[in-house]
Amino acid sequence: MPKGKKKGKSIGGGKSRGEILGTSDEDSLNDNNSVISLNSDGTYLDDGGFEEPDEQAQSDVFEEKLMEAIDGLTQKSAQGRTSCLESVGASLTMKYIPEFVLNRKMTLTDSIERCLKKGRGVEQAAAAQLATLLCVQLGAGDYTDEVYREISPLLTLILLDHSMSVVARSKCCWALGLLSFLANTGDVDETMSTFESIFSGSYRKGDGSIPTVAPEIASLHYAALSAWSLLLTITDLSSLSSLPTLSQLSGLLDSTHLDVRMAAGEGIALLLEQSRQVSDDWLLESDEDLLEKLRQLATDSHKYRAKKDRKTQRSSFRDILRFVENDEPPNIQVRFGQEALSLDSWSRKKQYDAFCQVLGSGLNLHLKENDLLRDILELGEKISPLNMNTVKQTKLARHLMNAANFKARSISRAKNRDKRSAVVIM
Repeated sequence: MPKGKKKGKSIGGGKSRGEILGTSDEDSLNDNNSVISLNSDGTYLDDGGFEEPDEQAQSDVFEEKLMEAIDGLTQKSAQGRTSCLESVGASLTMKYIPEFVLNRKMTLTDSIERCLKKGRGVEQAAAAQLATLLCVQLGAGDYTDEVYREISPLLTLILLDHSMSVVARSKCCWALGLLSFLANTGDVDETMSTFESIFSGSYRKGDGSIPTVAPEIASLHYAALSAWSLLLTITDLSSLSSLPTLSQLSGLLDSTHLDVRMAAGEGIALLLEQSRQVSDDWLLESDEDLLEKLRQLATDSHKYRAKKDRKTQRSSFRDILRFVENDEPPNIQVRFGQEALSLDSWSRKKQYDAFCQVLGSGLNLHLKENDLLRDILELGEKISPLNMNTVKQTKLARHLMNAANFKARSISRAKNRDKRSAVVIM
């Protein structure tokens, strides 16, 4: 309530305060409007207009903080190094800065190598994660090949060492799988055999019984199986020295761990997809026992499993069953910004899921800007800001046109609408 004005009373013999002061009611209302203060950094009012934040200043602050984290990778404290590894990784997830990373490739590679050698547990896991983000920033080419040659022996050593923590071994599986996927190397067959030597611990025993696997070891088997499946998407089956049989992978479907079951189903779908590209006799590949297992998993309603796990499992295995039975590929549309990505094969879905695992919440940004991801997922050239503005203007014009048409229709219908009148009965 404005000061000096009381509810239900007028000033000056019925005249409003605005009339006495020589101002209109509209002016009085405007005087009482609240003022919004914009206190965010880099944004302020100037001559009645808004000034855009200084992007260069923000970029400088970002790079300064990133450099501080990179410098912290050499400190003596293991906890401090781990924190800096995670900070650098988060920064490489948030922004696509290939030139900045390239200029510091040697520093980052040396730091990752040192942390993998001297660190333990969480520090090794953070270093392995950073290795994948480094290569995602550098893209496919000589630089990634160099990083792979320097770091892959350490990753392999850690993931095969039973004395190391399971967390570090699992993360090294993910890292080695993605680095092998990105790098131009000739030892993919050997790497896939290494992964199989790990997840084979969940194969059925010689007597046909299901092995007892602890949850933390199951997470390692899941990581190894997922990394193996990723490499399967870029491999010619005829070039591999050995492959798990469908019977062995089918045995993994009986695992007590959901992640292992789903990874096994995905591996079966990928293996069949690859084999069907070179042979028309794919109907002979899947036996009735495998189909029956897939049907049970696609309709599983066991109460001893969590409701969320049952729902996730049924959704995944329904797609796998349709593909195994009818050769019907997945059909998933992923929208980001003004674009859409079609995951219309198991190979492309697996590659997309692998980058989801690495980039997390930063995936959409990299899908828009990262040349490597756009090339792998066949998204084409990046959409320029000019094209984006054109799309937005087109949508605005369409909205205004629809609004005008709606108003015209309303006026036309009002004229033709019958006027209701009161009917008096005598």
